[in-house]
Amino acid sequence: ADAWLSRVSGTSAHGSYETFLTSVRSHVLSRSDTRGFHSLEAAINDPSEQLVECANALSQDLDTLARPMAALASRLLQLLDEEAESLDSNSRGRLESSARSLMLRTEQVKGWMQMALSLGGLTNDGFIDWLEIDRIGGGERDIGYHRHFIDPTKAFADIVLQPTKGALITSATLRDKVEQSDDMTDDWISADSRTGVQHMTNPPRRLSVRSPFDYASNSRVIIITDVNKNEPSHVAAAYRELILASGGGALGLFTAISRLKSTYAELVAPLDAAGIPLYGQHIDPMDTATLVDIFRQEEDACLLGTDAVRDGVDVPGRSLRLIVFDRVPWPRPTILHRARRAAFGAKRYDEMLTRLKLIQAFGRLIRGNEDKGVFVMLDSQTPSRLLAAFPQGVEPQRMGLGDAVAQIKTFLNPEG
Repeated sequence: ADAWLSRVSGTSAHGSYETFLTSVRSHVLSRSDTRGFHSLEAAINDPSEQLVECANALSQDLDTLARPMAALASRLLQLLDEEAESLDSNSRGRLESSARSLMLRTEQVKGWMQMALSLGGLTNDGFIDWLEIDRIGGGERDIGYHRHFIDPTKAFADIVLQPTKGALITSATLRDKVEQSDDMTDDWISADSRTGVQHMTNPPRRLSVRSPFDYASNSRVIIITDVNKNEPSHVAAAYRELILASGGGALGLFTAISRLKSTYAELVAPLDAAGIPLYGQHIDPMDTATLVDIFRQEEDACLLGTDAVRDGVDVPGRSLRLIVFDRVPWPRPTILHRARRAAFGAKRYDEMLTRLKLIQAFGRLIRGNEDKGVFVMLDSQTPSRLLAAFPQGVEPQRMGLGDAVAQIKTFLNPEG
């Protein structure tokens, strides 16, 4: 009910569900470092007796909820059969819709019931379970017991791909590139593993089409070697000089909201003085789509953001001519990620995910034949093995900030 989070966070939980969430919260807090602003997680192994007791009580109440829903759904379906001759189309449609809705909700509640019953027991094969306090800016937003597939593509293949007569899966970033001997070889293994086709009986047909864009001529990739990524003031200064060199049209990408906010605070005044508008995800009171629309319309505006503005954003032309990444976007070591990392190749899996993030980010830069752009990494420790993410013919260059500023000015504004 309303205000449940305040009750769960205090001592006034109502009912078995809120009592269970109170125990989940206590379990997570007792096993986590509460400093910082990120969400908190805890494994479900070795739960307290109180947590197990609360889970068992919740499972009983969920069963009490599920049984009458299942009975009502069954009775509605029975009515469809018993009164088949007299029901008009509208009545039949309402009964069928109500029965389906009840069955879906019954299955959902039964799933929760099974999770609660399994707490403290054997781990389910193919799944990873954990408890979490979801936080934003250090403030609690949600509390939950989570269960995810370790390999969700197996279920996708079984439920979606196998029954169909044909399926087309397409993306500009399906494949990874890995180093084999002295050659950079296209790798379909990662594409197969990420789409579920490795679980299919019949092998897929694969097609790769080269991009029509001249990346070698129209783009540059620069890795800055003399900026300390762990010093917020140094990072902000680098962003300022790079943006001023491009005259705006910059997308700043961050791997942490706290670093985004600190950089934004230091950029507002100097960019305003230069007549360059600055917008920030998690700062400006607008949804991400609206921020991107504004950024697209204002040719010299700049936008700072995180994952949501890195993937799938389409900003053609000079409105996006510079992308700056604050550091290598390694995956966060969450419980879910660690489980998948162990299943899919450890270090190789981490590097594949990171290269794919770089591919996605770089893909925002060149959206048409006339586009020109510069991609900058402020992380001097960017491993060379990640640079295969960039298109063939684009040679990443390592240089100091001053040289990068000069090259950006010349490349993006050749006429001065």
